[in-house]
Amino acid sequence: MKKTLLQTTYFLTLLAGITCLSAYNSEDLDAKKIKRTTEQANLKLPTGFKATVVADDLVAARHLVVSKSGDIYVKLSKLKDGKGLYHLRDTNKDGFLDQQTGIGNYPGTGIALKNNYLYSASNTGVYRYQLNAKEEVMQPEQPEEIVKGLVAKTRDVSKSIAVDNKGNLYVTVGSPDETCRDDSGKGIMPCPLLDSVGGIWQFKTNKKNQSYSDAVHYATGLKNVVGLDWNTSTNSLFAMMHGRGQFHDKFPQYYTPEQSMQLPAETMFELKAPGADAGWPYVYYDHKQKKKMLTPEYGGDGKKTGGEKALDPVVAFPAHLGPNGLLFYTGTMFPARYKNGAFIAFHGKSTELQKGYMVAFVPFKNGKPSGDWEIFADNFAGVDLVQPTGPIQHRPCGLAQGPDGALYVSDDLKGTIYRITYAGKK
Repeated sequence: MKKTLLQTTYFLTLLAGITCLSAYNSEDLDAKKIKRTTEQANLKLPTGFKATVVADDLVAARHLVVSKSGDIYVKLSKLKDGKGLYHLRDTNKDGFLDQQTGIGNYPGTGIALKNNYLYSASNTGVYRYQLNAKEEVMQPEQPEEIVKGLVAKTRDVSKSIAVDNKGNLYVTVGSPDETCRDDSGKGIMPCPLLDSVGGIWQFKTNKKNQSYSDAVHYATGLKNVVGLDWNTSTNSLFAMMHGRGQFHDKFPQYYTPEQSMQLPAETMFELKAPGADAGWPYVYYDHKQKKKMLTPEYGGDGKKTGGEKALDPVVAFPAHLGPNGLLFYTGTMFPARYKNGAFIAFHGKSTELQKGYMVAFVPFKNGKPSGDWEIFADNFAGVDLVQPTGPIQHRPCGLAQGPDGALYVSDDLKGTIYRITYAGKK
């Protein structure tokens, strides 16, 4: 009897240990060791800054977050070995993330880390994963589906996300149609697309199976937003809108091909409360004239202003740069001028500037832009953009801040992740 009792106790103890291991380390069972890359980070940076490659060959690496231990979670817009979310870890502490663990069988872009939960977006919704004290996913195969049924059609299907400090989740939904015009070329009034795309919807972080009917339509008139961040300094949401495509193809009487290359601006908006309207598709922002202009589908001719009630952008950038990442810097590693300023990852190229595929910086003071935007990290393309001799090498997409204040940049062309640090005089 005594022997049987001891055997039972041993079995229960062993079973508890196995259960604990499964709950906290199940993702390690599929972890893959990755050899360190030989690629160098040949970026152009301000004096005192240095960039290193910390991960490579992740295919289409989109947005990313960094845990308090320095691990990275990164979203992929294309599946890699059947997975669309990867946990990256540096196991030998040599500065390269050599262990990769795939989680989730869906592609996507948006990701957020908040209060021991990891939020991960597909192209039609958002999942939530509970984390342990080390910010490791506890049950990688059993996420909570908290948002579902969002529109994803032929283009601009990615969903970017942000989380505030009051349990709210913000999700962007881009429009598959740039203009909202009918078969005759005239703009439809009101634009029916705005009911489900071209804006940002607010959901709860702790409620399952939410859809459009459960959400607050937080902002409208935003054709496609990929760069999104909650600014903890201003306690407000900031969004980077992709401008529409060319004007001269349908309206050559109003716009030359050169004007189409320069318009409309890529714009940053501050969204302080529900109900914000940035004006698309009725108006666009002309950074040359510094005015909101009527789009030609709605009676514009390149000279008529409009959108008096629509939001004014807080910053405007040259056309077609493709702002895909936005991050307000709160660290202390970088010099003081970067504190609370905005980093932006540009995924495209401005024909006007002959510049692109770069990370820009906008200084902020007292919650407002306090100077002109500037190029912070350049040469991701690896070629001369004025007279290119070959294909571009990398396209910046996502931005994240490490626990030490380092800046991480993802590339969705080759799947490279860069770590930018500062060691100069402050």
